[in-house]
Amino acid sequence: MKPIKHLLVIRLSAMGDVAMSVPVLKAFCNQYPDIKVTVLTKAFFKPIFSQLPNVDVHIAGVKGNHKGVFGLYRLYKELKSKKIDAVADLHRVLRSTVLKVFFRFGGVQFVRIDKGRAEKKALVNGKAGGFRQLRSTHNRYRQVFVQLGFELEVPKNSVVPTQPMSDKTKQVFGEGQQQVIAIAPFAAFKGKMYPLDLMKVVVSKLNASNAYRILLFGGGERELKQLSLWEGAYQNVTNASRILNFQEELSLISHVDLMLAMDSGNGHLAAMYGVPTITLWGVTHPFAGFAPFGQPQENSLLANRKEFPAIPTSIYGNNMPEGYEKAMETIAPETILNRITELTNK
Repeated sequence: MKPIKHLLVIRLSAMGDVAMSVPVLKAFCNQYPDIKVTVLTKAFFKPIFSQLPNVDVHIAGVKGNHKGVFGLYRLYKELKSKKIDAVADLHRVLRSTVLKVFFRFGGVQFVRIDKGRAEKKALVNGKAGGFRQLRSTHNRYRQVFVQLGFELEVPKNSVVPTQPMSDKTKQVFGEGQQQVIAIAPFAAFKGKMYPLDLMKVVVSKLNASNAYRILLFGGGERELKQLSLWEGAYQNVTNASRILNFQEELSLISHVDLMLAMDSGNGHLAAMYGVPTITLWGVTHPFAGFAPFGQPQENSLLANRKEFPAIPTSIYGNNMPEGYEKAMETIAPETILNRITELTNK
């Protein structure tokens, strides 16, 4: 088998999973600086990889030029012209399966992630012995590189440095003695989202202390409208997503003192910069392997399994059984505030 000089890494979506690949890629680039890496991902995620050395990004237009089997063949031809020696598939979906066929027909080594579907099914189904800590997604990513023949360790300090801030970003970040807390109160599914009335209590008490500047993150018209209501109500609160684009948001997140997020992408974005990150877990659970990189267990605040023993009801939060709508209410605002105080007073 010929030596690998140019490695293709596939991670098309979602944002949190894309962000989780960064610490692993950072470790790989540090330990194998002579190997060129091309990451295949969606255009929106390109800024996530901007600070990794020897890494180029190739955009997959999965809803445009690369849609369907013929589009994927066009994508393969584009990638083939780059003289790819091997492929690390960190996504393992139908699109990457089609690409696998093309690459293997072309004689290119192609290794795919083991998603641990059987283990995760046992975790969700509550089978005897199934409720246990599974391998982290970061470790599953690492194992793909190991299977390609690379000895790879991912130390806890495998994070990317803070990004330079533009004048506009500096203005949002603010000046003064206050510590800066980022809060991302939304998630893709209701079962993963802390009730907004309780999150408002958290924001209100942080604001009243005058010890913190609070920056809010969200996306879409409905979320931005909610964040703007809080911005208007509290003097120490700014809706950062109303003002900044995604690249600027990343720069801002890299400088904050703490991130408070759901089991969602923003927590992973903060963690890839080494920012202390508190995550709130409803009907999902960190045992599935999706805890943010390098964060202690104490930073994962969990719904009460004694009251809601079927947790986790799903891996991604898309299944919320009847009666579990109030699972996240078992995380008291005081619990969140106490953990914030512990981390920011260190």
